[in-house]
Amino acid sequence: MEVPWQKLSDEALAAVIEEFVTREGTEYGARDYSLAEKVAQIRAQLQDGKLGLDYDPGSGSCQLFVKR
Repeated sequence: MEVPWQKLSDEALAAVIEEFVTREGTEYGARDYSLAEKVAQIRAQLQDGKLGLDYDPGSGSCQLFVKR
């Protein structure tokens, strides 16, 4: 179920974003970006409405997804 990312505490949102950007195989282009840069990019995409946040009550986990 989609949940408004703004409803998460800063700490919870940071944890979801950091888990996402540190996954094995996540690619950000030709150059390496710092963790802070990656987190900022994801936050900007959430704010722009390009990404959404999905919560799975069965597993208790959150996932970021691309909005279409």
